[in-house]
Amino acid sequence: MNLPKLSLLILFIFFSSALLAQHPQKPFPQHIKYFPGTIRPSHISQAKLDNTVKAFYTQWKSRFIKNVSGKAQSFVWFENVGKKQCVSEGQGYGMIIVALMAGYDPSAKQIYDNLYRYYKAHPTGKSKHLMAWAQYSNNKSTDATSASDGDMDIAYSLLLANKQWGGKGNINYLEEAKATINAIMQYEINHKTWSVLLSDGIESESKDYFDTRSSDFMPSHFKAFRLATNDDRWDKVIDAEYKLFRKMQANYSPEAGLVPDFIVGLNKKAKPAPPNFLESPYDGYYNYNACRDPWRLATDYLLTGDKRSKTLVGKINHWIRETTDNNTYNLSAGYTLAGNDIKGRYFEALSFVAPFAVSAMVDKKNQAWLNKVWDYLVAFKMKDYDYYDNSIKLLDMIIISGNYWNAGK
Repeated sequence: MNLPKLSLLILFIFFSSALLAQHPQKPFPQHIKYFPGTIRPSHISQAKLDNTVKAFYTQWKSRFIKNVSGKAQSFVWFENVGKKQCVSEGQGYGMIIVALMAGYDPSAKQIYDNLYRYYKAHPTGKSKHLMAWAQYSNNKSTDATSASDGDMDIAYSLLLANKQWGGKGNINYLEEAKATINAIMQYEINHKTWSVLLSDGIESESKDYFDTRSSDFMPSHFKAFRLATNDDRWDKVIDAEYKLFRKMQANYSPEAGLVPDFIVGLNKKAKPAPPNFLESPYDGYYNYNACRDPWRLATDYLLTGDKRSKTLVGKINHWIRETTDNNTYNLSAGYTLAGNDIKGRYFEALSFVAPFAVSAMVDKKNQAWLNKVWDYLVAFKMKDYDYYDNSIKLLDMIIISGNYWNAGK
């Protein structure tokens, strides 16, 4: 073979490999078979479920994915609330969403990589693998500490990206995922109680070292982290957090099965946080953090069949159906641990509605309820809600439609 032909062959192999790296291995829709006995909406076709997700994703992407001028970076827009343009929590949501929607969205890999570069451009003071929790509209970080939930979703998204596109491109997603997971274990996990710390800014001598945010417990994420890193300490975190949730339900919410936004005193007797512990007078209630718990917990049962998950959300499912009389219009935006509406919260909040649909999926007894919640959820218009409600709605729609897959397998 002469040199020109050899050069052409090399170029062909190079470009073929590059194209293959761009091609999604798990294109949307996937129609995942979740754990036996679980359900999804039964009153509409799978094609309509998929198309509803596609349409909402297109709107979501148009509104919330923003590019940094002059840089190959993108962020999930926080709508400049408090002059913040992005928070790590939203970046994590976006990175998971985009990785799952590849195949439907031909630009997904480029968008994902830009989101990744923005995350890497805003590290905390502790680790280059953790993201500073918020950035101002002038593209500077508000401070140098993390928010644990954002980092956990970012890490999981990197595992998804590895399964979706492989690691032969400019970014080795698997190695980046492992590095992020290891940083989370080092800086965002309490190695005495094996609970999740609020951020990497919490030291062993900090007053809130034995406190946690309930919605940071993401058992299916943690199982994927365990498989990716072969670090059996993740088993300790999963077991400790499941035990904590059981105790909180039994001691503080035996009827409703609810867990508060924040839990304090894990080294003594764990209890709901007092008012204004960190964010609001409702820090010890089922409020805008804990509203994500049914989704995070139920996802573990859908993907792995962990019975601890089904037991916990089963109590919540029974209560929410009973307290609303199976009427979605009776859903409120926040509850006391006794299961009563927070006074004045008689309005629709998608961040509360969507997770109840995911939790309903664990048992066929909830079929009619799940169908109602799906219809109620998708009827709301994007323009009427913010990034938080809309992003949680979209993530949960992907799960409910049967298109959320396990990055740990």
